[in-house]
Amino acid sequence: MTRLVLTLLTLAVILLFALLMWWGYRGRARRQAAQLPAFPPVPDGLLAKARAGELEALLPPSTGVYASTVTEASWQDRVAVGDVGFRANATAHLLPDGVLFDREGATAVWIPAAAVRTARTEAGIAGKVMGRDGLLVVRWDVDGHGFDTGFRADDKDDYDRWVPAVRALNPEVKTGE
Repeated sequence: MTRLVLTLLTLAVILLFALLMWWGYRGRARRQAAQLPAFPPVPDGLLAKARAGELEALLPPSTGVYASTVTEASWQDRVAVGDVGFRANATAHLLPDGVLFDREGATAVWIPAAAVRTARTEAGIAGKVMGRDGLLVVRWDVDGHGFDTGFRADDKDDYDRWVPAVRALNPEVKTGE
């Protein structure tokens, strides 16, 4: 075989695998859209106030990377509905009413205080391994469905304040799950 034929064959195999991955992800999104509830919308005006620095926050905002949201079934079961499963630079805001992840170039993620079940640090989420205690993970519920949302702060020392503060949002929160 000539080099051209081998190159074309390799490109065809790569394209086939990319197509299969896209097809599988699209199928996952369809299945999840039928099973999972809609995520809570960000309250009116909250995002604008967050970006203007006009919020009454419990802690200073933390910048970093929103890793993804997964179902509580597995740290690898990424939510494919909408764009909540995609990584983005973000600023996390801890407010008396909940946790806001203001993501750059993506939809903001709002976790109401009453939905919070616990907070902890983890090594990774949905294929993104950050090392020991590299992620802040918030476990929360929407209509009986559990989710874990991961955030990697630029300053890992933030976790020492954020974990107990997120847990304190909901008096029914368990300290570990």
